[in-house]
Amino acid sequence: MHRNRWFIALLIFGILGIGFADTAMAKRKKKKGPDGRALYKEYCKPCHMADSDNGEYTPMSYIQDQWTRFFDEQYEETHKDVLDPNHDNKPVTEAISDDQLQSIRDFAINAAADSEHPMTCG
Repeated sequence: MHRNRWFIALLIFGILGIGFADTAMAKRKKKKGPDGRALYKEYCKPCHMADSDNGEYTPMSYIQDQWTRFFDEQYEETHKDVLDPNHDNKPVTEAISDDQLQSIRDFAINAAADSEHPMTCG
């Protein structure tokens, strides 16, 4: 009888543990936001690929401080009149939501030339 109680207690704690772990994973996934690399490919790369009139830019084109300065001081001004043919010809600054822009910014900064893992966007 004592053995059955022990088994039931372990079973209950195991189920609760799985539930808490699943909830924690869901919260972590929810906070992550859109994939910056995929967004960079979708919104930035079409106009900034090799041999582009607009210049080729990948995250490795700048160091982290330069990307930060670009997004803080230059992005809005340099992209407000750029129309995005892949998104109903909206200005780029309207086609990209604030959350998407933050994810693109994070990707560019975290993959910059002086980051731990510099990268292009493939």
